[in-house]
Amino acid sequence: MLTGSDLLTKVKEMGDASKSDLVRAAGYVSTKKDGTERLNFTAFYEALLEAKGVSLSQGVTRAGKRGRSLSYVATVQGNGNLLVGNAYTAQLGLKPGDVFEIKLGKKQIRLVPAGDTDEEE
Repeated sequence: MLTGSDLLTKVKEMGDASKSDLVRAAGYVSTKKDGTERLNFTAFYEALLEAKGVSLSQGVTRAGKRGRSLSYVATVQGNGNLLVGNAYTAQLGLKPGDVFEIKLGKKQIRLVPAGDTDEEE
């Protein structure tokens, strides 16, 4: 897949080519399970914007392979559990086995690393 100045050059070279032809020529193509090709227009346009100096990801935290934005909202599950997802723990650099103290306030929960002093009390 072309990026940066190579991508801009290819787009200029192709002139009035169709959008599909541009995406294909720039290498933004994948193969579906049934063997047909899939044109990755979104990845192409994001790379094109990036090549032109426009960054869509500036200041936005992304999560997972699909690039969804973090919502910073959690929902209590039917069994009463509150799940904090992998994207959040990864952003904080947490590892399996890290231990936290649970601090309860009025309608809030704070997780404090075990052994740290909690300065906000």
